[in-house]
Amino acid sequence: MKNVFAILFLTFIMLGCNGQNSKINAVSFVANPNPINSSHVKPLQEINANYAAVMPFGFLPENDTPQIIFNTDRQWYGETKEGGRNYVAELRKVDIDVMIKPQIWISGGEYTGYLKMATEENWVALEDSYRKFILEYASLAQEESVAIFCIGTELEKFVANRPNYWIQLIKDVRSIYKGKLTYAANWDEYKRVPFWNELDYIGVDAYFPIADTKTPTVAEARAGWQPWKLEIKGVSEAFNKPILFTEYGYRSVDFSGKEPWVSSRDKKGVNMEAQTNLTKALYEELYPEPWFSGGFVWKWFVNHDDVGGLENTRFTPQNKPVAQEIKNVFKQYSN
Repeated sequence: MKNVFAILFLTFIMLGCNGQNSKINAVSFVANPNPINSSHVKPLQEINANYAAVMPFGFLPENDTPQIIFNTDRQWYGETKEGGRNYVAELRKVDIDVMIKPQIWISGGEYTGYLKMATEENWVALEDSYRKFILEYASLAQEESVAIFCIGTELEKFVANRPNYWIQLIKDVRSIYKGKLTYAANWDEYKRVPFWNELDYIGVDAYFPIADTKTPTVAEARAGWQPWKLEIKGVSEAFNKPILFTEYGYRSVDFSGKEPWVSSRDKKGVNMEAQTNLTKALYEELYPEPWFSGGFVWKWFVNHDDVGGLENTRFTPQNKPVAQEIKNVFKQYSN
């Protein structure tokens, strides 16, 4: 009998270690005008991804208008419910789990964190429209047995001004969807989100300023992570919830660690080393932590052979040296 207990104990320890070593190794899978097939998913397998974010979109013509336009035939296929179903199906065929992450686009690319209504009437209209938008995709997530559903992305003013609405929205989502829930808070917002207790993951779009130099070394970037790590760990412990980077990544451009959130095209100076070093430092600092569940690289395009490359200054790691770093880490922290 003692031997039996010893074997069971060792098995438990081994399973615990394997569980700790497993992370959500993911990319943010960008919507496309057309359906996808196995050829579009194969590059994710090649970097050892075990998750992908599927991102339907709703649109607002102005920052202060309350009606969200979504799931129409005027959108790209991948931004609609039918497209989302196609994406999920193809990813699941190769055992890649999914987070459905509906997002809002405000005309002109205005930052969603500033979305705020001027009147109570418009607030109520926005709440009703957003509820319909989110529940549409919560239904899809349940129908397709998706692992994670994200209830919103970088909506700081909306959350701050209408906290009770969000608490009720989470209850409404849970009445439909039975998987794990998160919210994607911006790096300078996540500490103030009032409803982490109601969710399963603390979601962070992790564009923390890490280094001011043109080409940060790995050591410099790791040093830059230290105060942010302490802060993130503190929030995780305060709510007893794991941290999930709902977005993270760096552009392959000079000074990419200084203001990692900047996406304007006037930023010049191709710098593959900066992107690689910053990404490597993030992995070395965050991935070993037991309170860190992994994250979603920003961003991954469907037509792999036609994007990225050594002259590209954008976020995508595709066809760049950093892809090898991602592949290695994803393999190390896979099941």
